[in-house]
Order: sequence, then structure tokens, then C-alpha cells
Amino acid sequence: MVQSINTRADLVVNATSFLGLGSYGKIMVGDKGFEFFDDRNKRDYIQIPWEEIDYVLASVMFGGRWIPRFAIRTKSSGTFTFSSKKTHELLREVRRHVDPDHLVRALSFFDVVKRSFLRLIGRGKR
Repeated sequence: MVQSINTRADLVVNATSFLGLGSYGKIMVGDKGFEFFDDRNKRDYIQIPWEEIDYVLASVMFGGRWIPRFAIRTKSSGTFTFSSKKTHELLREVRRHVDPDHLVRALSFFDVVKRSFLRLIGRGKR
């Protein structure tokens, strides 16, 4: 059995982790960190303490009405991508533990194309 790093669970929702192949499970937001537990394989889990989280990137569509997925970028372990049924509630809980300046909107497909086009014609140099 996996030992949780949290002593209190603030929110538990059904979710999908996109680490490798997609796996279904539950996300638990607690007082000590962010956790994902797989439904099928109990040894497959992700535990991220709040101090380890660098940025939370959200893919926002239709002016914020729909957030299909979000990613958590850590200081040392890389980026973990998730989606959940109640993404708005989940990100509100995460905002209580992470600095709100570190919750950012991910670039859309058109933003990426526009940046690469501007870089090609020479306007996007920094």
C-alpha cells in the first residue's frame, strides 16, 4: 500500500495522467503536496510536494470555459501532464498552495505558429 505524503485531503477528483500511456486514477490535493494514484496499479503513483512545484501550465480554451489539460513543471523531475473532470476546482485548490504568479496559461497552437512566423521574418528576436 502506498503511503500518502498528505495529512489532510482538500480535494480528490477523478483524473488521467499522461505520463507515458494515459492512466486513469485519482488526484489528491492536500496540505503537503499534489498526488496522483492509479486505479489499476497501486504501485503507479506520482507524489509532488508543494515546495518542488515550479509552474502549473493550463491549456485554456474558449476564454476559460474549458481547460482540457494542465501540466505541473517541477524544479528537478520534469513536467507531468494531467486532465481531470473538475479542472477549475482543482486549479483553485492548487492556487491556495502555489504562488498565483506561477499558474500560467499555456501557448495555444496559433500562438506557437505566430511566434515561429514572426521569428522567421525577423520580428521576434529577443
